[in-house]
Amino acid sequence: QVQLGESGGGLVQDGDSLRLSCAASGRTFSRRTMGWFRQGPGKEREFVAIINWSGDSTDYADSVKGRFTISRDNAKNTVYLQMNNLKPEDTAVYYCAATMADRGPLRVRRDEYSYWGQGTQVTVSS
Repeated sequence: QVQLGESGGGLVQDGDSLRLSCAASGRTFSRRTMGWFRQGPGKEREFVAIINWSGDSTDYADSVKGRFTISRDNAKNTVYLQMNNLKPEDTAVYYCAATMADRGPLRVRRDEYSYWGQGTQVTVSS
């Protein structure tokens, strides 16, 4: 079992920055692909960014490319999402997620993630 806990959300203004963190329990963090997803009001949960187990491969949704950066620190069992130039349409609950501990490739689909955090609210005002 893996427990994930997000932090760093809040209320910011258009153009501001935030850094989200997700701390994971257990000894297998370094073997898992990690992802950030978000769910806006009245919307389905969508992929935002993913990073492979070693941290040398990432992918982003088109809507956040150039503004968001995902990274990880395997020594701290933590994955981060640096969000710059935030826009009102980025308002959502942000979730981190972990795949199985298989040192697998990048995965975009929600159903490929076995563990989810409780989410952290990000609100961007215009």
